[in-house]
Amino acid sequence: MSIEFRQVTKRYGGAGSPLVVKAIDLVVPKGTLTTILGPSGCGKTTTLRMIAGLDAPSAGQILIDGKDVTLLGPAERNVSMVFQSYALFPHMNVIANVGYGLSVSGVSKAETARRACAAMESVGLTGYDQRLPSELSGGQQQRVAVARSLVLEPSVLLFDEPLSNLDARLRRSMREEIRALQQRLKLTVAYVTHDQSEALAVSDQIIVMDGGLIAQAGTPQELFEAPQTEFVAGFMGEAMLFAGSAGVDGRVTLGPLALQPPRPLKPGPVKVAVRPEAWQLAAPGAGTLPGTLIKHAYLGSHQELTVATALGDIFVVSPDVAREWRVGETLALRLARHGVSVVAAAD
Repeated sequence: MSIEFRQVTKRYGGAGSPLVVKAIDLVVPKGTLTTILGPSGCGKTTTLRMIAGLDAPSAGQILIDGKDVTLLGPAERNVSMVFQSYALFPHMNVIANVGYGLSVSGVSKAETARRACAAMESVGLTGYDQRLPSELSGGQQQRVAVARSLVLEPSVLLFDEPLSNLDARLRRSMREEIRALQQRLKLTVAYVTHDQSEALAVSDQIIVMDGGLIAQAGTPQELFEAPQTEFVAGFMGEAMLFAGSAGVDGRVTLGPLALQPPRPLKPGPVKVAVRPEAWQLAAPGAGTLPGTLIKHAYLGSHQELTVATALGDIFVVSPDVAREWRVGETLALRLARHGVSVVAAAD
C-alpha cells in the first residue's frame, strides 16, 4: 500500500503554537522503503507518528492505498511501528512478546503461536521462544520488535530510529537485514533516521526534512550527487560548504581551484559542497590549494587530516595510511570529480 500526504500540517497546542510540520506533500510508493532523514527537531518523527495515527494532523490529508485515513486511529490503519526503544515487555518471553498483538485481538492461542513462530523464523529467531528480553543482545531485541510488528501482517511498516541503540558493526548488519526483509516481503516501509549513511544504504527514496519542510526528495544517488539546496548539500555526506563563483564559461572558481559543475549554473555567487574524501593531496603548483597540516589521526583504513588554508580549516580523509604526517608541514590540495557538488547561493 502506498502512503500519501497532501498539505499536511502539524502543531502542538493552540493556533499560536509553532508549526512542527509545515504543509508538506509526500508519497511513499507501494512496496518501497522511504527514509525520512534530517537533524533533530526537523519534524521527521512527528511525520512518522502521523502515518501511524499516533498523532493527528492539524490540517491536510493522509491517504493509505488511496483511502483517506486522516481521522482513523492506529488500529484502523493496518500499520505497525517499530520504536526506537523496542518497547518489549520485560516479564514476557520472546514468543509472548511477538504474539501479544494477536492475543489481545482475540486470535486463538494455536493461531497466535503459529504466526508468532513464522514471524520469528523470518527474522532469524527460531529457538529463542522462551528467552526473556533481558537475556537477548541489542540486535536480538531489535529482531523481536520487528517480528512483533510483522506478525500483525501490516500493509505499512514504520521504523523510528531503529538502530540508534546498537554499536556500529551491529547497525550495519541489522540495516542489511531490514532491507532484505522489506524486499523479500515487498513491504511498504517508512523509516526515520538522522544517519545519512544508514539512509543511503537502505532506501529506494530519501526525503530530507529541514525545519518542518521537505528540503528535497529523491533517490540516494540524486540527493548525494545532485543536492538542490545549501542545506541538503551540507547535510548529505558531512560536506563542508565554501563560497565560490560561477563564470560565464560555466566553470566555478573556489579560491585558486576551478571545476566544471555537472549542470549549468547562472553566473554569480554559488556554494560549493565538498566531502572530506573529495580532497586529494597533490604536488604544489598552479591549480592547487596550499595549506598547513594542523592535526592528523590514524583510523586504520584511512587518516583524518585538518589542513589550514586560505579557505579556512579543511577536514580531509586520506587513504594513505602508510605515510607519516608531521604537524606544521606544508601540503597542497586539489579536488577530485566525485564528492563535489555546486548549488546556487541562498538569497
